[in-house]
Amino acid sequence: MTTRKAELATQSEVVELIPALRAFARTFCQRPEEADDLVQETLTKALANLDKFEPGTRLKSWLFTIMRNTFCTRVKKSSRETVGLPDSISAKLTTEASQEWTVQADEVRRALNRLPEHHREMLVLIVMLGERYEDAAEICGCAVGTVKSRLSRARQQLRRELGEMGTDSPVG
Repeated sequence: MTTRKAELATQSEVVELIPALRAFARTFCQRPEEADDLVQETLTKALANLDKFEPGTRLKSWLFTIMRNTFCTRVKKSSRETVGLPDSISAKLTTEASQEWTVQADEVRRALNRLPEHHREMLVLIVMLGERYEDAAEICGCAVGTVKSRLSRARQQLRRELGEMGTDSPVG
């Protein structure tokens, strides 16, 4: 396959991974529009640097790594500048949904958002997106044992946050 054909094939694979990128972005961003911005920035960077992708490696892991690094850079930048309304004010501008299922989903989302970022990241990567431990370790730049430990702690803390177990209950 020529280089141009390979690049077009890779571009189409990138497009197929957009739903997974959106799901992963939601681990970093609470508001959907922020998550969409992160996905867009990730795609822009990935497509601009597609020539740096190594064929034979996992494209999904490469994209997730770009997204994670992009988010970390954003956090560093935002710590130096404050833009918009304070979080406490913006939270008061929303109206809660009345449907029970929406309320329950919001409760889970809030509990997930209360988890430390590195725990939330593992839950989303492995439980929600179905990544393998090895791939999650590569994406996050840590050992497989660290991935397993973070995932276990994340599950345990999420259960506590949702009131599904006492704080001293063993994890099942």
